[in-house]
Amino acid sequence: MKCFKAYDIRGRLPDELNGDIAHRIGRAFAETVGQGSVVVGYDVRLDSPTLAAALSRGLTDGGCDVIDIGLCGTEEVYFQTSHRGVAGGIMVTASHNPIDYNGMKLVREDARPISGDTGLREMERKVEANAFGAPASPMGIVTRDHDKSAYINHLLGYIDVAQLQPLKIVVNAGNGGAGAVIDLLAAHLPFEFVRIHHAPDGTFPNGIPNPLLPENRQATAQAVIEYGADFGIAWDGDFDRCFLFDAAGRFIEGYYIVGLLAAQLLEKHPGAKIIHDPRLTWNTIDMVQGAGGVAIESKTGHAFIKERMRSEDAVYGGEMSAHHYFRDFAYCDSGMIPWLLVAERMCRTGQSLAQMLDERMRAFPCSGEINFRVSDAAATVERVLAFYAGHQPTLERIDGVSASFGNWRFNLRSSNTEPLLRLNVEARGDEALMRAKTAELEALIVEPANR
Repeated sequence: MKCFKAYDIRGRLPDELNGDIAHRIGRAFAETVGQGSVVVGYDVRLDSPTLAAALSRGLTDGGCDVIDIGLCGTEEVYFQTSHRGVAGGIMVTASHNPIDYNGMKLVREDARPISGDTGLREMERKVEANAFGAPASPMGIVTRDHDKSAYINHLLGYIDVAQLQPLKIVVNAGNGGAGAVIDLLAAHLPFEFVRIHHAPDGTFPNGIPNPLLPENRQATAQAVIEYGADFGIAWDGDFDRCFLFDAAGRFIEGYYIVGLLAAQLLEKHPGAKIIHDPRLTWNTIDMVQGAGGVAIESKTGHAFIKERMRSEDAVYGGEMSAHHYFRDFAYCDSGMIPWLLVAERMCRTGQSLAQMLDERMRAFPCSGEINFRVSDAAATVERVLAFYAGHQPTLERIDGVSASFGNWRFNLRSSNTEPLLRLNVEARGDEALMRAKTAELEALIVEPANR
């Protein structure tokens, strides 16, 4: 079925995903996890409550009890699944996809992801066959529990509130679900929050919340400058990612936040292991080693990062795409914990975000991720490698291909979720070299018809 992807379920409504398919997914999920309770939550999209209700009917028909936690973020489903010790959890969300899309993120006990090689393909076959028997006897029941207090207390446990100083912070929920959590946290924090696009609104009057797109950053950047804020935060719709802006309104690449958080967590957990993705690596490795930790590279993608974190007992994992994973958060990603840690560090050190990161950006300038649509990704990668073969780069194929030339490197990989080829370039202390090599690679990748 078209809505089943590598890591989750996403599709256009109503042809690729609808109430009938959601009901079937519930039945298939019940057969996958067996008897027990399942946490169900949903994002702000207008059709999410309806899909969640159909999903819940499928779960109860399959004999599972449902704990309906209502409007929430993906990380709340992860937290409640682990915290309550239940059989699994499902978040109804399409995150930053277009407005006519929706989807689901699925986990089993202890918030372990259900993805392509851990049950999702078998679920897809069950949904396609639609050969479910009569409803279970007795059927499951639905319990509504929208209390977020345990989740809020857990978030606050990552910081020392007594060390916090008054900061002014711009928060842009993008009319998604993050605003409700900020309001609950605000009662415990000495911060002044400047709220923009704060109210949840599934019509997305200010556009789909996806701060990775440069055109979606301006509102946050302008507000930081206008209100003289210490920094700014923007989230995607289901707020499992957060994006930071310094006091000048400058967008901070997620890559540099990975190193910053890794070093901070290593202060509390000396010698711990840190997992990172292969797209941009040098700054992270340098900061982890400098803080006495062990940097371990993993294939990109939440299922791979979480699995590697569990096997290594890593305290933290970070991806340059602004996914940040924490051992004490059931090895799951959170869009709330990162900014709390950054705010605590600012208060404790007296440094601004720019002061923390400017030196790192100069030491390891990067291109940020650049996406290309190509007719043949594999052929394009081989063409690029052939061009550089005479330079004898060090090659790695952990995820796509990474080529290192000593003073600069690149990673080129096919997306796991979209028909795109993704490029990242970084250099050692030479921004001009990084930009020149980025332009060189772009010329090699872009096909003549698209120039």
